[in-house]
Amino acid sequence: MGALLLALIASLVVAPPAHAAAGMRVKNGRLVEANGRELVLRGINHAYTWYSHQNGSFAAIKAAGANTVRLSLAIGQRWKPANTAADIVGVIALCKQNRLICVVDAHDTMGSGQQTGAATMDQAVEYWISVRDALVGQENYVILNIADEPFGYNHYRTWTEDTIKAVRRLRAAGFQHTLMVDAPDWGQDQSFTMRDNAAKVLAADPTGNLVFDVHMYGVFNTAARVRAYMRSFVDRRLPLVVGEFSDNHPYGKPADDAVMAYAQQYRLGFLGWSWSGNTEAAYLDMVRNFNPTRRTPWGVRFLTGVNGLRANAREATIFGGTDGGTDDGTSRKRWRWSDLWPWSMSQATAARAFPAWPTSPGAVGVSPTTPPLAAALLSRDGTHRAAALQRTTPDGVWVFGPR
Repeated sequence: MGALLLALIASLVVAPPAHAAAGMRVKNGRLVEANGRELVLRGINHAYTWYSHQNGSFAAIKAAGANTVRLSLAIGQRWKPANTAADIVGVIALCKQNRLICVVDAHDTMGSGQQTGAATMDQAVEYWISVRDALVGQENYVILNIADEPFGYNHYRTWTEDTIKAVRRLRAAGFQHTLMVDAPDWGQDQSFTMRDNAAKVLAADPTGNLVFDVHMYGVFNTAARVRAYMRSFVDRRLPLVVGEFSDNHPYGKPADDAVMAYAQQYRLGFLGWSWSGNTEAAYLDMVRNFNPTRRTPWGVRFLTGVNGLRANAREATIFGGTDGGTDDGTSRKRWRWSDLWPWSMSQATAARAFPAWPTSPGAVGVSPTTPPLAAALLSRDGTHRAAALQRTTPDGVWVFGPR
């Protein structure tokens, strides 16, 4: 079968601002580093407060391909003892050592109002203020996730006001970090409270340095639901991260393939739950007993499957990341993949054959090998680059990346 000529749909070039602020920031609905480069969080949750002795997990999570780790911390309400300022200094050091962006979350708030013993958002804020000295100055490396999954089902009515209050208190206390706020309804926003009030919450942050975190489990059990939710934020330029999700859940099968595919398509962060240690729900483990060589089916799917972590995570530039650019031998020029990304092709354009690889700027050639459309040669300004199929989206778009 001859090669096919496909049309280029989109390319991405992220330019740094003239005067970059210190630390990570939100700009035009996207998380960027201090140098202005967009940072798409790709990583793994680690239940640190219960497994603080498993410090080898940081290196293993990095080796698995992550650029981010989200760490569950105890604040002394539901779970005791609280993680101390010294604990936080230690985990930040481990994140830096392993070139990982560090998201720290106050886990005791999970399901507040419904879960017995859960902390309130006010108590989470008090905790962060108590450990402020461990966090201030780390704005390039740390995202502060104010409260994990605040409010259970049917307890969401004060989410907007409580979240605005929490954000303002933290800003008044001197926190300039990117703040992450979780949805109510055990993080899943079943009531769409976060979706419908996100713009109001963002506007209430005097710095505008805020990202929204939804957890996609059983509530998001179809590709259509995943896509609609993500599109709502993207279309309004509201920053969104899927801070937790899995391929299995006792209250409905999550549409994990759609989560990963649409997150890739819309350049949204995702963090899978979780590395290991889910004693009563071992199907949520990515590796067994914290052994990185013993991957579970979920771990294999998340780490190396279609749209998986290894193929798509890009190390933060604060650690020296270069957007994944590699020299494939077709040119001495080292290309940053942000110069090309994403080269997306619609299946609707796949019917036109052409006799040779293209040479015109922006042209894309695809070789229909097995599996079909597994390789491509990208041409730009007379320079060729080989590429491999990275992912396909649920609505029929092919996206190629570094081979």
